[in-house]
Amino acid sequence: MTKNEIVERIGALPKGSITMKKIRKPNGKMYEYYFLQWTEDGKQKTRSVRADEIETIKLQIEERKRLERKLSLGEYDAETAPLAFHTNVSIGKELQILVKPVENFKKRDGFGSIKDYIYGNYSGKVFILYGLRRTGKTTLIHQVIRDMKPDDLCKTAFMQMTRQDTFANFNKDLKLLQANGYQYVFVDEVTFMADFIEGAALLSDIYATSGMKIILSGTDSLGFWITKGNELYDRSIFLHTTFIPYREFSGVLGINGIDSYIQYGGTMSISGHHYNVFDSKESTDEYIDSSIAQNIQHSLKYYQYEGHFRHLYDLYQKGELTGAINRVVEDINHRFAIDVLEREFKSHDLGVSANNLRKDREYPTTILDDIDITAFTSRLKDMLSIKNKEEQSIAIDNIHIRQIEEYLRALDLIYSIDIMDDDTDKPDLNRVVFTQPGLRYSQAKSFILSLSEDQLFRKLSIEEQERVIDRILNEIKGRMAEDIILLETKLAKPEMKVFKLQFSNGEFDMVIANPKTLESEIYEIKYSKEAVIGQARHLLDDEKCIRTERRFGKITKKSVLYRGDDVVLNGIQYKNIEEYLNEL
Repeated sequence: MTKNEIVERIGALPKGSITMKKIRKPNGKMYEYYFLQWTEDGKQKTRSVRADEIETIKLQIEERKRLERKLSLGEYDAETAPLAFHTNVSIGKELQILVKPVENFKKRDGFGSIKDYIYGNYSGKVFILYGLRRTGKTTLIHQVIRDMKPDDLCKTAFMQMTRQDTFANFNKDLKLLQANGYQYVFVDEVTFMADFIEGAALLSDIYATSGMKIILSGTDSLGFWITKGNELYDRSIFLHTTFIPYREFSGVLGINGIDSYIQYGGTMSISGHHYNVFDSKESTDEYIDSSIAQNIQHSLKYYQYEGHFRHLYDLYQKGELTGAINRVVEDINHRFAIDVLEREFKSHDLGVSANNLRKDREYPTTILDDIDITAFTSRLKDMLSIKNKEEQSIAIDNIHIRQIEEYLRALDLIYSIDIMDDDTDKPDLNRVVFTQPGLRYSQAKSFILSLSEDQLFRKLSIEEQERVIDRILNEIKGRMAEDIILLETKLAKPEMKVFKLQFSNGEFDMVIANPKTLESEIYEIKYSKEAVIGQARHLLDDEKCIRTERRFGKITKKSVLYRGDDVVLNGIQYKNIEEYLNEL
């Protein structure tokens, strides 16, 4: 550290010492209270210290005394001229100012993984932090830097790349940092460099091997996925930020409740008290285009001379790949079927909701049977910016869809949940689950807006319109809650088999089977806040349970997951959904 850096650091540290006083309370018990005491302008000053502050303040006082000794003995580095970088590099005081805003932010789970890499023995490896936009990558990097020890912070650099930067200039700056003793280098948006993928191996072969710790971050996640299987194979540690489970969403952002997670979950950005990424169709479309479609296209464009476009190349050349990716995303969110691109766009949600409204016990209605389906479908298609087959200059077939889905899986945007049939002679199916619930819900709102414009629907009273809309939204949220629970359980229990089990007359919404112990758990998932014994009718069906145990092992738990309080009805545990997700 230079003299100025030491003086500046001393000024930020507490002086004095911590003292303790015992005070007797009226109840006769003695209590210990801690105080920080110091002298300022000839006067003694005191402030109370919380128990959780004591150790931190003691370490800061020790650091101050150590730095004061260095200053008095002249043990500091000489002032040097600023380094001439070719890209945007922050070091020293500039870096401290850059990361200061995150000091009070709560941390995601990945924080510990990056710290382990920085201070662990990972010679020859780089750390790659990747994920879609607004999933907390840059904030996570800033938090790690903010938390570093002063002696390490002096050897830390943060590089913010742009689309104008080249790998050649990036490499020059890395050499300059290495020559000046910098050991920890954080590089944000490294995939913005067009030639990053081709030069990525240099980072591990040259710099990481010589002891430099390099943490890379970028939103073009597919580029990292490609390097993982090629240039950086076996020379990198990967941490993906795109999937944000309910527990992290709630704990980090302080936004509680499965309903909020369904509507806003998927990114880590907040506007005021509300999540703002998926609060309108326009912002959702922009996110899909810039974070998903452009992510895929940018990475494919700059890898092996566009060789990885494969069957998508013609779509890319005609400027229709973005639209095709958007259509696959919409299809996953609405219908989970791969044939949607080959026929007229229709809303699966409409048919399901119409059926449910006919059966509503309190307010049955056939309103959705009577609306103008053609006009409705046309409006919905326009709002979702989806082209029908005859509107495309290039036909889209199952090969295109499979390859788009392959890249969506590489981005951690979709996962498959098994749907098993009780009849073992029938092939098992799977259900594709989208990992950003807020995006799914935003598209559902577009459906509602289209419905509200139907002339017949608008003849209903405002109360009837609201009742229909609320029912449709609750159906959508119920299906989404089921997907969320299945997905998070599967990811949290990789050693288990997690699936949906169908019978000829009903189903278990979730089965967790342990192949090692030959035990299983069965669940029903309900969006209701009320606990009703009828919700557990399948769990209480002896024949279904016997057939399940025969295939998957002894049933050790039967539970209904719902939005109410924990209770037991007829021997069935009713568990709150939020509590279940927080415990995963």
